[in-house]
Order: sequence, then C-alpha cells, then structure tokens
Amino acid sequence: MTNINVEFKRFDSAQALTTQVAGAIAARLASAIAARGEASLLVSGGHSPIRLFEQLRAQVLDWSRVSIGLVDERWVDPGDPASNERMTREALLSHQAAAAKFFGLKNSAASPELGAASAWTALAHLSRPLDLTVLGMGDDGHTASLFPGSPNLTAALDLAAPEACIGMRSPSPPQARLSVNLRALLNSRRILILMLGEGKLRTYGAANRAGPVAEMPIRAVLRQETVPVEVVWAP
Repeated sequence: MTNINVEFKRFDSAQALTTQVAGAIAARLASAIAARGEASLLVSGGHSPIRLFEQLRAQVLDWSRVSIGLVDERWVDPGDPASNERMTREALLSHQAAAAKFFGLKNSAASPELGAASAWTALAHLSRPLDLTVLGMGDDGHTASLFPGSPNLTAALDLAAPEACIGMRSPSPPQARLSVNLRALLNSRRILILMLGEGKLRTYGAANRAGPVAEMPIRAVLRQETVPVEVVWAP
C-alpha cells in the first residue's frame, strides 16, 4: 500500500543520517524565515532524535524566529528523566538554537485529559501550517502518543475533529500521555519520520501492508495524500 506521497531515504549510518537531515531541516527553516519572517517546528521526544537534535542545534540560522513545540508528552514533571520537554531542552535548545522559542505541553493539571486544552493553547503560538513536523515510530506502529489500543485512539485519529491535544495511554510506564491529534499532525507543510535500526525497518514494512489504521496508527500518516512525507532510515 505504498503511497507516492511518501519518499523513503536510506542512509549508510546514523551519523550520515543525522548530519544530512539536520542540514536539510535547517535549510527548510531558513527558507520559511526568508518567506514568512518566522518558522514553526514540531518535534518528537524519546531517544531516537537526540543525535539529530545535537546536530541541528549547531546549524546557523536566525533561531530567534523559530518556534518549537512537541507532538506529545509523558505526563510527568518537566524535570523528570522521562520528560520529552527535558530531553528537547537538553539536546536541542542550546548552542545556536538556544534563541528559539519553545512551547511545552506539560502543565499543572492533574491529568492529560484535564490539561489538554491548556496545552493546545500553548501550541497555538506556532504558526500554521507548520513548516515541518518530525515524527518517530514505535515498534508497535505508534507515532506521537497515538498508541494502538489507547481508549482515545479513535477520537485522536478522527479527521473531522478540530485540531487539539488529547489524553492518551501508553502500554508502558509512564502510561499517562498527551498527544496532538491526527488533524493537528497533518497541518504541516512537510512531515519527516525518523527511524533507526533494523527493528524499525521491519515495523515500517508491516505498516505499509494492508491492515487497519488503528492496529498501527503510523498508517494514518503514511496513507494520507495531503502532506508530503519523508521517511529517513539508517541501521
């Protein structure tokens, strides 16, 4: 079920991927700044993008005109080791990129469901459509925090729903998560999916086979025909 809107790029090593992709992201942001005076970037957390962020933060551009947000967050304190905000601040928002504006998702609400509206208000600072959304993919086929089997997955994948943040549940701790919904993910000029390792390549192959979107939510991104998608992979 390959979509001609999806471009797959294979790199020989993670180092080659991070170097080239960081340069390409910086060029896209610089082009946005030149055209519109600002750039907007939505990124994923976890471990996979750390090396990419470390390369990206050294790129020379007017970072003061770049606004950055997260596609999802674990509902933990921003200082917690599991926090996507903490990882992003440490890996990306330093060096040249320290001047960028960052908008986190975690707030003082007791649960993701109660904090979703305030989190979306924070993300409203990013200009739409986003210039680039950087996604990852889990071994179960989830992306952002759109997990198979999560109670709110159907609502999160509903393209008739307005753009929003929505409370989700992960099968592994910390289970309480917040994610932007599919409609918000797709309000982007381009989507980049970052994958590292043979396991992710196998998962990607499975995602491209026939099957329900709810079984592997990354399929919702791969099958849509509105936003160009670039999938980058290295061993």
